[in-house]
Amino acid sequence: MTIEETTEALKEPTTEPTTEPTTEATKVKIQKSFTSREVPGTLYLVATPIGNLEDMTFRAIRTLKEVQLIAAEDTRQTRKLLTHYEIQNRLVSYHEHNKEASGPELIRMLAGGDSIALVSDSGIPAISDPGAELVSAAVAEGIPVVPIPGANAALSALIISGLPTERFIFLGFPPRERKNLNKWLDGLEHETGTILMYESPHRIKKTLAVLAERWSTRNMAVIREITKRHEEAIRGTVAACLSYVEETALLGECCIVIEGFNEEKADAAGREGNLNASWWSSMTLEQHVNHYEVLKMKRKEAMKSAAIDRGISRRDVYQALLNDQLEVESEEN
Repeated sequence: MTIEETTEALKEPTTEPTTEPTTEATKVKIQKSFTSREVPGTLYLVATPIGNLEDMTFRAIRTLKEVQLIAAEDTRQTRKLLTHYEIQNRLVSYHEHNKEASGPELIRMLAGGDSIALVSDSGIPAISDPGAELVSAAVAEGIPVVPIPGANAALSALIISGLPTERFIFLGFPPRERKNLNKWLDGLEHETGTILMYESPHRIKKTLAVLAERWSTRNMAVIREITKRHEEAIRGTVAACLSYVEETALLGECCIVIEGFNEEKADAAGREGNLNASWWSSMTLEQHVNHYEVLKMKRKEAMKSAAIDRGISRRDVYQALLNDQLEVESEEN
């Protein structure tokens, strides 16, 4: 059986439309993934293991053996996989730094009738890697794009996190700079779905520290080394997970899974925070903001953190500080 054929078990009777399509309907482009043809070829997005080689599917192995070319994010990493499964096929690189040159060449080969398998270092290609751009280019040229499903770190982390799975949002890697990260999180403040993101072991502490400033009481899970020997799930509030990570060096890429916004829980946390605000209740607003500035926050970020503590808007903090400044200047004059 070739990669252009489907098994009998998957075949279902189809009914062709009996009416002429409307004017708007004629504008759509239809992909018949397994229609017999000479050109163009097919771009297969082949999922690879995220740590455990046994997570490779039979279909993925067969596809990698039968395509004319395999395009990989890291040929050295992919070569290990191919060697393990005794796949001897032409391998070329396609990654962030050569996509401008290699992308058009791959599209040319596909248009000429070659079938190509795209793989990333691990997991499903075209997620948080330049494969998405190759897919867009293929679709624009009318080249069929067919997924070969398999392992995925974000979804694997979600289903073992213990957090709601009916609605979620995947965000890839968060911004590195504190200012950009806070701005990024502003748009997620009232996101009700479970939030998924990736983070490196070198930045996990800094990222969790910023998350804890906003969402300390939300439940979360930090899951690392998924499918590998040292797989570990750290579950608790954001504040508790931060404390654990500060005391424990984490190795391996991490998946962060965070509870979404819950209005009732947020209101309860706000009331509790106001009752237990002893660390800042004796401070003036200016002192409160200065406290965060000492922690290396920019002025705007410090004002925002103080506003969250006090349950008011940053605009209110800004206006109050401005009024205080005007009063001081008036007294001096």
